[in-house]
Order: sequence, then C-alpha cells, then structure tokens
Amino acid sequence: MLSKKTKYGIKALTFLAKQEGKSPVAIATISKSENISLKFLESILLTLRKNGILGSKKGKGGGYYLLKEATEIPMTTVMRILEGPISMVPCVSLNFYEKCDDCPDENACSVHSLMTKVRDNTLEIFRNTSLADLCNR
Repeated sequence: MLSKKTKYGIKALTFLAKQEGKSPVAIATISKSENISLKFLESILLTLRKNGILGSKKGKGGGYYLLKEATEIPMTTVMRILEGPISMVPCVSLNFYEKCDDCPDENACSVHSLMTKVRDNTLEIFRNTSLADLCNR
C-alpha cells in the first residue's frame, strides 16, 4: 500500500510542476491547495530537497521549486526516495536485496517468482512515467 508520505509527495511535486516559471512556491500555498498538513509537508519537501529533486529559497518570496524539468523526473526516483524499495519482498529488490530467512531456494520459491513479475511490471510503469506525465492527465 502506498504511504501517505509518498502520496502527498507526488501531489506536492505535481502541484509544483504545474506552476508557471521556476518561481519558488510557499509551503503554505502547497499545503492549502493539496490539503496536506503543513508540518508533514515540510518533512516530505525537505526529504525531496536533500535528494536533489527540489530546491528552496528562504525569506520573502521563498519556497520550493523543481531543480529539474518535470520530464526528467521519473517516478522510480520519487518512489525510491519517499517509499524505499519498489519490490514487495526484499529477495526481489534490485537496490535493497536481502535474502529471505525462511527460503532455502529462491529459484524454487513461488512467492519469489510471483513478486519478480510484480516488480518488473511495476518498474516498467514507474520508469515510463515522469512527473510531466502526471501533470498531463
């Protein structure tokens, strides 16, 4: 299940991507427009800033803005920053692999086989969806 952190992060990024120009947008504006708690949104936007998706400007006229074009921000990047591993079980994760303690043979494991298919299809969607695609829907 998608966490509220990731859901709100995507909503905030989409809001920023739809803004004209590269002017910073006040966090209160995003919070009010997208109905997201200000404190929770601050934490989310800080995470995105620390990971190179957003820039920020302090003071009057300050706020957050995208550092890249929306077409250059794939959902794989956003999901991994906010949600962590994309795969549902660690034994099929490409970036966060861990062997399952209860599984003697991954190649014979039906769960591993199924979750590999789920991961591959999910990655296909995320890789082929940019922030710009979300704005155009």
